[in-house]
Amino acid sequence: MTVSTTPHLNFRGDARAALTFYRSVFGGDLVVTTYGDLAGPDAPEADLVVWGQVAAANGFRVMAYDVPADRPWSPGEAPFFVSVRGDDVAEVTGFWEKLVDGATVVAPLASSAWAPVYGMLTDRFGVTWVLDVAASR
Repeated sequence: MTVSTTPHLNFRGDARAALTFYRSVFGGDLVVTTYGDLAGPDAPEADLVVWGQVAAANGFRVMAYDVPADRPWSPGEAPFFVSVRGDDVAEVTGFWEKLVDGATVVAPLASSAWAPVYGMLTDRFGVTWVLDVAASR
């Protein structure tokens, strides 16, 4: 049996923009289903995302949706980090260089005591990303 874990991010109206941005960073296929796709074009918040995903051949996966206005939602204070760990410094650096657009850098991408390269940033959608390359053992 195989199990995989995929971060599922919650937004208030930014899910499509976030997924589109993440696809531009990591590549892969973007799938978006709107509330209107399920309930018709006259549905409340018809253009918002009820389910979306970016899935790339390199193993990157993230899902997202827009929390409806009638449900409470708060991004909270650092409720989670999304970790992207690779085995190639150039590849991870390429992801960083795209994610940093409009982001707040928490820890600059650099070598660290535990990894050849490590960095943390909070992107323009409020999601905090940790990028690193696993140290060889």
